[in-house]
Amino acid sequence: MHIGVLEDDLDQQAFIEQCLLTAEHQVSLFSRSSELRRATQQHTFDLLIIDWRLPDSDGMDVVAHLRQHDSWHGPILFITASQGEDDVVKALERGADDFLAKPLRPSELIARVSALGRRSSYATPRPAPACPEIFTLHTDEHYISVAGDAIDLTEREYRLATLFFSKMGELITRAHLLELVWGIKGDISTRTVDTHVSRLRRKLELDGRHGLRLRSVYQSGYRMETCQPPHLEQVAK
Repeated sequence: MHIGVLEDDLDQQAFIEQCLLTAEHQVSLFSRSSELRRATQQHTFDLLIIDWRLPDSDGMDVVAHLRQHDSWHGPILFITASQGEDDVVKALERGADDFLAKPLRPSELIARVSALGRRSSYATPRPAPACPEIFTLHTDEHYISVAGDAIDLTEREYRLATLFFSKMGELITRAHLLELVWGIKGDISTRTVDTHVSRLRRKLELDGRHGLRLRSVYQSGYRMETCQPPHLEQVAK
């Protein structure tokens, strides 16, 4: 499995990584919650391991946000130095699938990861709206083409676009966009998001003519929606 690990202690990171590599898993390490959340929008993970105490947030809040706002449906293993029953219950209520107390034991860690992997293999993912074939995301080269023509996008515009394409049909709030794409707190009042979205909509022609519309949701954010493209004669008018 491809496993994302959110742990700010470098020694603990190395320990977890070595355990998982021994079991032939692929591992991506993160020290800050913003890094992990951004990565979940750009890469596919089969499982996440999240520590409680983090430099930029509370691990339980990260779990809750992944479930409620990032539409993360994969298994989450929560780890912490606390072994209190109330903490275990709180972690599971926030959205964790399993709880493991430190100090971690290699065999138990691998066994729990394997159990979560087996369990998740029976989950049926929600079908996502199909993206019209006219749009192609070139993930290795970081660009997007429309009808075979490469569109000139800045790196931030590309990241913003891939987020919308990965969350088609879902509302993404302005606060969420600020945190994931700009890496700043979402409670800041700014028109930056709206300016970038307007420019992206124009560049990629996300106005419905190609079957996709990037719609503004009043006082909330944006949603990428599939739609029936107009007839050619209507477009020509």
